[in-house]
Order: sequence, then structure tokens, then C-alpha cells
Amino acid sequence: MVPGTALGVLVGDLAYTWLAIRLMRRTGRDDVTAMPFGIDTPTLFAMVFGVLGPVKMATGDATLAWKIGVVATLAIGLVKTALAFAGDWTRRVVPRAALLGSIAGVAVLLIAFLPMLKILREPLAGVIALGVLLLALVGRVRVPLALPGAFAAVLAGTVVYWGATWLTGHTEHALRVGTPVMAFPWPTLAWVDALDAALPYLAVALPFALVTTIGGIDNTESAAAAGDEYRARDILLTEAVATILAGLCGGVVQNTPYIGHPAYKAMGARAGYTLATGLVIGVGAAVGVLSVLVTLLPEAVVAPILVFIGLEITAQAFLASPPRHGPAVALTFVPVAAAVVLIEVGTALGGVGKSPADLRGDAAQTYRTLLMLGNGFILTALLWGWALVTMIDRRFAVTAAVLAVASVATLVGLVHSPVPGGAVFWPWTEHAPRALAGAYGVLAALCAAASLQQR
Repeated sequence: MVPGTALGVLVGDLAYTWLAIRLMRRTGRDDVTAMPFGIDTPTLFAMVFGVLGPVKMATGDATLAWKIGVVATLAIGLVKTALAFAGDWTRRVVPRAALLGSIAGVAVLLIAFLPMLKILREPLAGVIALGVLLLALVGRVRVPLALPGAFAAVLAGTVVYWGATWLTGHTEHALRVGTPVMAFPWPTLAWVDALDAALPYLAVALPFALVTTIGGIDNTESAAAAGDEYRARDILLTEAVATILAGLCGGVVQNTPYIGHPAYKAMGARAGYTLATGLVIGVGAAVGVLSVLVTLLPEAVVAPILVFIGLEITAQAFLASPPRHGPAVALTFVPVAAAVVLIEVGTALGGVGKSPADLRGDAAQTYRTLLMLGNGFILTALLWGWALVTMIDRRFAVTAAVLAVASVATLVGLVHSPVPGGAVFWPWTEHAPRALAGAYGVLAALCAAASLQQR
């Protein structure tokens, strides 16, 4: 699974490097930054807890679980290929506040907040690394030997971490690493006999094709706001092809452009960093040395980079949008907050040997509400931000259309799915939250009436 997934990262990073070089030549600029690229974390959780885990528990067959994961990944890649051609149109139609706001919520709540917890678990190394990073990149303090700020922060934190580990005598425990194993990605058709078995699980996997496509459009807009104008179709087709290649070589997680382009640009990254990333991840996975790298670089000293990325993306969403659209940007954070709470509640319950099914009374009702708000959070954030922008601009006919889309999306579970894992369903099933879909419909009618009154 790992080499196939890493091949997707390698191919995508090489393609983004080429796109950056092409943009550099076309514009005559030497400060073009490539789009960051990697695996999609929400899909990773969905595949583990919604596909691979359930199949393994139901059948006891790990190989079948892997095959179904491959089929789901290939299906996601094919859907993304079709959706890629609507990317540039979407950028023209959807307001910037909705596009940037929907990833800003992810940036500050998932990319910045959760890593901050890792920093405070190892405060000596983590806080020092964070401080060095912010001094270099925000305070613009010159680092000795002209080292890049991010590199200096990781280096300082790593030295402190291993120094403290050595002084406390825990070095042997901290350096426990498995034996590297060679595993080159190679195409396989072993999944063909699992096509029928995979069909029920596509309802869990396919919504993530839409989510990452929206995320790719958002990230393209973020890069444009930072000064690098890429074509959304090229960005989205790259992630689609990389996902298909990963699946064909046994990978079970889709690829996607990462949030953080403005932050990488602020750190001085240009076109070469994606080349380095692709080679390290792609080759490192094939020869089995990634585990060594992960062991040598503690989470607490790498996490500050994610915190900085979260801050940069969040700031950009407000600064690059018209000031009057600030409330819309802020509104997009709410569904992401629900997703963060769901993650932490699930972790806490698992730590005491419980599950959400053990909750009772108000706690159970609160969890169900969080589930509906958190499932499909990126699409929810986009629709909410878009609707509020059009309200602020008094384009009530567009508001009505956006809310009508939200109503239909709710009926099939693309947003507000009450099913764990965020699976989609038919509107007539018992899972469909008809009351919420009806509320969106009523609001759409009210906005349509407001538009007629305005005329």
C-alpha cells in the first residue's frame, strides 16, 4: 500500500514542479512557487475506518480489504478526472471569500490547532522550534549562516529533543526503528475480482473525490492570491492521474494538492522543493527508509511548520477577500470546528475503550449534531460562505440557487450526512435529514422572494 501511494506523490510532485517551471518561463519571474502535493488526510481516515477496517472485521480477509481499497481509490481518481474540467469555471463563479475561507478553516483548526497539541506534548523542543520559526519568518530575524527559517527551526528543535533524550537516558527507546524493506511500486490487476464486493463501499469513498476537487480549486485560488496563477484544470488533472497511478500500483489513499502555497512562498520555496519532496517520499517509500526519517525528526519539531502554514492561509483568506466579506470567511470555520471536535471526541472515547454508540441523552444528541455538521465540512463551508457573500452583495437570486444546491446535497448526504464516515445515500432512505434539507429549501424560497421584491 505504501509504495503505490508514494508513487502517486512522486508523480504529482514532478508534475507540479514542471508546471511551476513552465509558469516561470512564461512570466519571466524567478519567484514562482510550486503547488504543494501529497496524500489526502481526510480520505486516509475514511479509508481506514470506513473501508479497510470494516471489510477486514467483517470477512477476516486482509487481502480482500486491500483490493476493495484499491478499487475505491481508482474510482475516486476517475471521478476526479471528470470533475477536473469544471475547475476553472468554478473559480470564476464562486466568490474568493468562499474558496479561501473553506480552506482557511481547515488551516487554522486542523493544520494549526492539532499540531499545536503535539508541540505542547514535547514543549521544550516544540516551543523552541516554533519560536525560532516565527522569529525567522514573521519577525524576519536573520538566521546564522543564512539558513532557511524552517530548516533552522527543525534543526534547533531536533538538537534540543535528542539532547534532552540523551540526558534522560531514553535514547534506546526513542531510536527503536523497524528494518527497512525494499518494495518498489508495480502495477497490479489483483483488484479486478473485488469489483462487486467494493460497490457498497463506494458510497463512503466517492464523496471525497468531490471534496478534494473543491480543495484543489480552493488551493489554486490561494496560489493565485499569492501571485502564482495556475490553471485549475492542470492542477486537478494532475491529482486525478496521480491517484489513478497510485491505485493501479496498490495504493489505497488518494492524492491532492496541499493547503499552504502562500506559506511555502513566504518560507522562500520555489519550484525545486516539490522535486525534492517527490524524490524523498517516492524513493524513500520504495527503499523503506521513511520510517528512519520519521524516527529522527520528532513530531513536535516538525509541527511548528504546520502551525505557520495554518496562520498564513487563515490570514490570506481575510486579506485577499473584500473586507465586507469578512463575516463569510468567518462563517466557513464553523463546519471545520465540528470536524475537529469529532476527531478529538473519537480519540477520547477510544482511549477509555468506548465508542460514540455508548453515549446517552444530551451527549448522544450533541454527537449526532456534530456528525451532521462535520461530515462534508469542506463542501458545507464553501456553500455557507458562498451564500453569505451573495447576501452581503444583495444578489439574492444567487443565494437562493446556492441554498437549493445545499438542500439537494443534504438529501443525498454530500453534506450533513448523519452516517459515520460521511457515506452518501438515496433521498428516500431513513438516513436522509429531510428536516434540514427542507429548512434549506425554505430559505432558498425566501431569498428568491427577496430577489423578486428587489426587482
